[in-house]
Amino acid sequence: MTDQPESKKGRSNLEEFERNDGRPAFILTTTELKLLGIAGIGFFLDAYDLFIINPVSTMLQYRLYNGEHLPTHLEGFVKAGANIGSVIGQFAFGYAADALGRKAVYGKELMLIILATILTMTVPTGTLSPDNCLIYLGVFRILLGIGVGGDYPMSASITSDRSNLRKRGTMLSYIFSNQGWGSLVGSLVTIIVLLAYKPAMEGRGQTSKIDGVWRIIIGVSLVPAFGTLYQRLTLPESTRFKASQALIHTEAGGQSSQDEDEIARLKRAQAAEEAKDQNDVTEKEASSTDEASTSDDVDPEESTAPPEQLAKKKAHFGEFVRYFSKWEHAKLLIGTSMCWFLLDISFYGINLNQNVVLQQIGYDGSTGSPWERLFKVSTGSIIITALGFVPGYYASILTIEYLGRKWIQIQGFLLSGLFLAVLAGCFHTLSKPAFIVCFAFMQFFFNFGANTTTYCYPAEIFPTRFRAFAHGISAAAGKAGAIISALAFNTLSKKVGTPVVLWIFFGINILGALFTLLLPEVKGRDPDVLYAEEIRLKRAKKEAERRAAAESAQ
Repeated sequence: MTDQPESKKGRSNLEEFERNDGRPAFILTTTELKLLGIAGIGFFLDAYDLFIINPVSTMLQYRLYNGEHLPTHLEGFVKAGANIGSVIGQFAFGYAADALGRKAVYGKELMLIILATILTMTVPTGTLSPDNCLIYLGVFRILLGIGVGGDYPMSASITSDRSNLRKRGTMLSYIFSNQGWGSLVGSLVTIIVLLAYKPAMEGRGQTSKIDGVWRIIIGVSLVPAFGTLYQRLTLPESTRFKASQALIHTEAGGQSSQDEDEIARLKRAQAAEEAKDQNDVTEKEASSTDEASTSDDVDPEESTAPPEQLAKKKAHFGEFVRYFSKWEHAKLLIGTSMCWFLLDISFYGINLNQNVVLQQIGYDGSTGSPWERLFKVSTGSIIITALGFVPGYYASILTIEYLGRKWIQIQGFLLSGLFLAVLAGCFHTLSKPAFIVCFAFMQFFFNFGANTTTYCYPAEIFPTRFRAFAHGISAAAGKAGAIISALAFNTLSKKVGTPVVLWIFFGINILGALFTLLLPEVKGRDPDVLYAEEIRLKRAKKEAERRAAAESAQ
């Protein structure tokens, strides 16, 4: 394997029966569009929730504290709650997806999101004290975060398992781009509901009606959640997932012609599945592929076990640790985790504290009636999202299969760092138009860059058997960065000034570009084939050692 050119390493024989219709990778089939709708909703809800907590916190000021600021410690708890929960969810659901299988777990994280959303809407603002109301809200936002966090490894694994290799990065980028739409829709919903309540709040001075506004804004997220719950719970295991596992066993030393027949049957099943909607696969077809396939296990330590036996095992933590105890694997996990951690420090540091930006463009809502303040903040958020957020995601979608993940991630870190440096160096001297342009370019290169690729990399670089848990660990590292940034940004900016904090973010982006050098390009690579080759070589080495021992004993 070592004498293969870099462009051919890790190429999968599955490519022989992956349909290539000659169209660009970003043109999706009906099946892919349905997968996008099912898997993408989690990221839509993640961004929607991230956005609405800022206006909701402002609304609670008027409902609970007569317009005064929320207590600092409780405001931090409420805003950081979802991120704290996300770390738990990413670990737990990532491990469960590898240990129990995707189909057994998928959909449960969305049920948790629905339950937590309903509970956050039930804050008894009329009976509990203001502080206890915030504690009540924060606790259930942690529960919400567990569900949102669980969606990261689940949707990434489901999408990567089911994607054509030549379109895998595009599909993952499409899924993740729903974050941009979540932010945009959150702003629009806030504006629409505020307009509906304007007569009561402005005309009749009933500021307490704000209680209804924030509950409706939170409740709207239940519509897409309920809309995709059934599809998630009934989504069958992908044929490509099963075929990739059978392929591993065959290439790793499975010797019977029966294995070859199984692969042929799986190829036919794959072709049939691509010709129709994946959701219409019947139980009979599913059971036939179950008989023909192997499961998600190949244990290098059990090199003498036949594939049929290995197929019945489930992944467990010890095998995960053993796999990543090797430096060549550990450095990949370090690379994906550190890049995501560093990216989220600066990305969430900016986006969780948009008031700094809104002040510069005159939409911070610092003056006017409560309704006018909230309306200005929501309008400013739409401006920020439309300028750089959404366009950056689609630049990644259109180019990821051409430029590659590594190039996009490095240039994203460097160019977003460049615009952070401009903002930091000229923070007090930039004109309003120049500030907006710099900020928009910074957001653009965050999303046409590391914010997209840090999600794609763990879903493409790790073998199927360890993919979900490794993705969960990487995503949890990112959320840890977001938590640090959310808790430290305001305190640090007050002590040393916002420009200094922006310089820190600049340095973090440069560091992120350096950590990306640990990662290979994953375009067109199948990590399952690389894993199978490792197993084959290990078996060959053990067999050679056994023969040598036998010869020396004679």
